[in-house]
Amino acid sequence: MQGRLLIFSAPSGSGKSTIVQYLMQEHPEFNLAFSISATSRPPRGKEQDGVEYFFLSPEEFKKKIGDNEFLEYEEVYQNRFYGTLKSQVERQLAAGQNVVFDVDVKGGCNIKQFYGNRALSIFIQPPSVDELRRRLVSRATDDAEQIERRLAKAEEEMSYAPRFDKILVNDDLETAKAEAVTLLNDFLK
Repeated sequence: MQGRLLIFSAPSGSGKSTIVQYLMQEHPEFNLAFSISATSRPPRGKEQDGVEYFFLSPEEFKKKIGDNEFLEYEEVYQNRFYGTLKSQVERQLAAGQNVVFDVDVKGGCNIKQFYGNRALSIFIQPPSVDELRRRLVSRATDDAEQIERRLAKAEEEMSYAPRFDKILVNDDLETAKAEAVTLLNDFLK
């Protein structure tokens, strides 16, 4: 049986990665598998090609862009690309995996547009910008300037929420996790 696609997007600090990790670890019945992205950066530490990422040279990455092999991609810095290869997603779907994407809002919209009803797009939204600021400050991983940049980006990202199939407001993590389980149950039946 062909797998389906689950797209999660959210502003930084919304709890998206926490919810996705919970679904992956606590709900094996969903047969979830992460999409393995491609990147033009070199491997770090013990990262292996085809496991954490597909590692490509900038030239290889640009050739694949030219050959329309990506569902979505972004050049984060000059010659530093990240993207999702159509062929990899198709292999995972053919194997019956339900492929999970933890992507930015533009990438999420592109994947949804490409796959249509085979994909469920979920936007994880913080209850408010003030709460998002509180979460980012309490993480203690960014300085004040970085936090303000993230908040400005978050406001832009939140304008994409209506383009998603479902909006999941994460004002209480346990409630958001339960709502995510319900959404996946309904979609994957």
